[in-house]
Amino acid sequence: MPELFEPKRPAPDCPLCPRLSAFRDVNRRKFPDFHNAPVDAFGSLDAALLVVGLAPGLKGANRTGRPFTGDYAGDLLYPSLVTFGFAAGRFDARPDDGLRLLNCRITNAVKCVPPENKPIGAEMRACQPFLADEFKAMGGLKAVLALGKIAHDATLRTLGLKLSAHKFAHGAVHETGGTVRLYDSYHCSRYNVNTRRLTEAMFHDVLGSVRSDLA
Repeated sequence: MPELFEPKRPAPDCPLCPRLSAFRDVNRRKFPDFHNAPVDAFGSLDAALLVVGLAPGLKGANRTGRPFTGDYAGDLLYPSLVTFGFAAGRFDARPDDGLRLLNCRITNAVKCVPPENKPIGAEMRACQPFLADEFKAMGGLKAVLALGKIAHDATLRTLGLKLSAHKFAHGAVHETGGTVRLYDSYHCSRYNVNTRRLTEAMFHDVLGSVRSDLA
């Protein structure tokens, strides 16, 4: 039986990104009850679907320690995953709400919360090896759902593909030359939903495509 590959995870006091490390220290003083550390992925490495987001939200995953939990984006993401059979249970925006992912795993391109939710290029590059390790460890990976252009670009770089050959567009599906397909969606952020750039129907269209292809 082949040896299982365990992806590397950043340390709680990961020093790779000085700006993010300093911001983490500020938030530990300001919000001592928050997670305030790199946020691990949620879901099994055996999953066929990997959802890639941008980074933890300050009062979302940075508070709760679970991706997309406690901020507005999770209110669309998790119920939608339940609707399409990628999760089971009731999402209650708490890491102990009992929600289970089914054949799905969720991670972020950047593991630590960035100021103003905007990571810089050096921070994305510093975190890329962690994302690459997750890809390597997911032997049954068949679909990646990128939430926003930063997640899209991080996925392409991890797969060794040219950004210019795979333009980000909501609803786009990209063949990667292997067994993995890349699906694009606008990020399910409060801003995108409130401005109607992304509607529930639009997001469901993308998840519907993923569900159909994985059936």
